[in-house]
Amino acid sequence: MLAKKKILIFTATYNEKDNIEHLVHSINDNNSDVDIFIIDDQSPDQTYVKIKDLQKKYSNIFLKIRNFKSGLDTAHKEAYEFALSNNYDYLITMDADLSHDPKEISNFVNHLKEFPFVIGSRYVEGGSCLMSGKRLVMSKFGNKLIRNILQINSNEFTTSYRGFNLLKLKNFHLNQVNNKGYSFFMGTLFEIDKLGYEIKEIPIIFKDREKGFSKIPKIEIFRTLKNLFILFFKKKFKF
Repeated sequence: MLAKKKILIFTATYNEKDNIEHLVHSINDNNSDVDIFIIDDQSPDQTYVKIKDLQKKYSNIFLKIRNFKSGLDTAHKEAYEFALSNNYDYLITMDADLSHDPKEISNFVNHLKEFPFVIGSRYVEGGSCLMSGKRLVMSKFGNKLIRNILQINSNEFTTSYRGFNLLKLKNFHLNQVNNKGYSFFMGTLFEIDKLGYEIKEIPIIFKDREKGFSKIPKIEIFRTLKNLFILFFKKKFKF
């Protein structure tokens, strides 16, 4: 009989008080035997207070409160180290704004049995992105541009809904990703592909947030473009 895998679900929060309770309930209602790790950057709306209340009900929630807003990239790196240090087999990361459906976690788990890295894709058959207008156009165009420039076999680069098989990713750590901000998600696929690991896409339905506000600054578009071409030259000249 195969031993049951130890699974960690991670999300980073900043002003997600109106969403975090629903997310935690949904994760636990739809998935058994998982732990939840949350990093909160001293949310002004006191999201961390809501999480502390949830810890009274759920023993599987781990919370780290950082002193100031330190960025998504550093939060994900800390989560990866937490998962390794506590001997988890799988790490699954997701947004806290309810754009990612926790019902899909079981699909990630099933595919992580075979693949080292699994990404939830809006742009494969069965997937969908429920954003609209300019945001949808930019997302579709941006992901196609990244694929074409970096020549990586994936249709999705920018969603944080992804799974890591820590047993298979022997020589990989998120600390190897140098890109900051939202470019970090693109940079992660770059490093995984560079090491020769297969990227497995599974379809997800991406919902636009209903409560709260997007944290993505407009300048991030230009930073991503700059980082995209830096990665292109790294791949081309192998440095």
